[in-house]
Amino acid sequence: MATTTGNDDILRSERVAGGILPKVLNSFDMVAIFVAIVLFISNAAVMAGGAGPSAYIYWILGFLTFLIPGAIVTGQLGLMFPGEGSIYVWTHKAFGAFMGFFAGFCAWWPGILVMIATGDAVVALIQQINANLLTDPWQQGLVIILVIACSFVLSILRFRATQNVVNVVFVAYGAAILLVGLAGVMALFSGHAAPVDYSAQKWLPNIGNATFYGTVILALLGIEVPLNMGVEITNTRAITRYLLWGSVVVMAAYLIGTFGVMNAVTPVTAQGSPSAIAAAVTQGLGPLGPFLGVVVNLIFIGFFLFNTAVYNYSFGRLLFVSGLDRRMPPIMSRVNANRVPWVAVLVQSVISAVFAFLAFIVVPYTLSTGLKPSDLSTVVYDILQAAVTVIWCVSMVILFVDVIIIRYKYHEAFVQARLAPDWVFYLCSILGLVASAVGVWVTFTGPWTPLISSLQWTLWIGGIGLLSLLIGVVVFFIGQATIRSNISDEQAIADATS
Repeated sequence: MATTTGNDDILRSERVAGGILPKVLNSFDMVAIFVAIVLFISNAAVMAGGAGPSAYIYWILGFLTFLIPGAIVTGQLGLMFPGEGSIYVWTHKAFGAFMGFFAGFCAWWPGILVMIATGDAVVALIQQINANLLTDPWQQGLVIILVIACSFVLSILRFRATQNVVNVVFVAYGAAILLVGLAGVMALFSGHAAPVDYSAQKWLPNIGNATFYGTVILALLGIEVPLNMGVEITNTRAITRYLLWGSVVVMAAYLIGTFGVMNAVTPVTAQGSPSAIAAAVTQGLGPLGPFLGVVVNLIFIGFFLFNTAVYNYSFGRLLFVSGLDRRMPPIMSRVNANRVPWVAVLVQSVISAVFAFLAFIVVPYTLSTGLKPSDLSTVVYDILQAAVTVIWCVSMVILFVDVIIIRYKYHEAFVQARLAPDWVFYLCSILGLVASAVGVWVTFTGPWTPLISSLQWTLWIGGIGLLSLLIGVVVFFIGQATIRSNISDEQAIADATS
């Protein structure tokens, strides 16, 4: 139910996006998109290899303090304002144009970095199949750029056709994760000692491994992203359904993946690599392990390829609505014959590919990184993922404040769509704010990989984060000063569809 008050705060994109984009997404689609965005299963390997048994405690803390509160808040705001753009729309309602754009930018920019990380995960998985492949940084960079290019092509096809394939890959992905868990069970009962120290003190979080709470927050980011496509949902009931069932799948899968890696992968030092997920199957399922490991590896490669496409088309919607509302150049709202915002997808694909080119091709041959070429993908993966955590958490802080402000500004509409008593939203807001803030802080307390120093980690993460936020502010004011916004809805629709 879309509820608004007064025409002065209704964005043009809220009025016209539904007439431009087709309604094609059902509940299963939304769950698949949610899982593709949030369930980055390689994070289970990072947790297993870095935090040991305390990883389970960190996962549970993350579920209770971030995922569940975020799902409740997102469900409330999504039911009230199911427009295209999710947090961009909600923050505009709460705080106005600048904060709406800034929150949208902070939610969009990580998508650029994540597409590089998903391509990097493909590199790591290919290397798992054959360690002699893609050993040079330029080769890794080319594969990542190819993954981004493929995601662009998939993202501009007829949306229903692409989503059907994403749904199939989602099912295969779930089956592969179950195999990882089975590998952990078989390894545990094989008679060999567990590679991980399960003594009591290893279960307790401490300052030495607190940075992995940041990893958990990273792994759970993206709760609101499926609602970037709010007007493309066929039934608003899909909003609460995807948040419920998607959250259940994500929680179970992360625990299963962590368990599988922690018990099946040896040596322990190999558990922190993104490729350790597939290695668990290879090492833990006996004689069939090597064959099934390759199958699981190929499934994960396929998942990360289509996962990149999901990031591309879902984050592209934020550029699309910014173009409709003239926060960005109007060409960003242009759709193709399939009624897909192809220019927005193209722009972010190019930006992501340029960053990949710089990180993997230019930097290694112009600067001395002090790393073996084979270690570069792991370092870049961790740096980009940590930077994503910091920037994305800024938008989540805004989201958890939005719900309280909107409760006061739109109290009648809030009551009509209310999913829980008011005290639940206050509790969710407090938990989410604290979790987001702590997630940012612990990300800086230590690197996720021993391949770089703490100082290098802090400089890279802090530099990328500050520069990104500055870019968002600058882009808004440039747009305000240069882009003509006093046009009719009819003209905006014509610009988008011509």
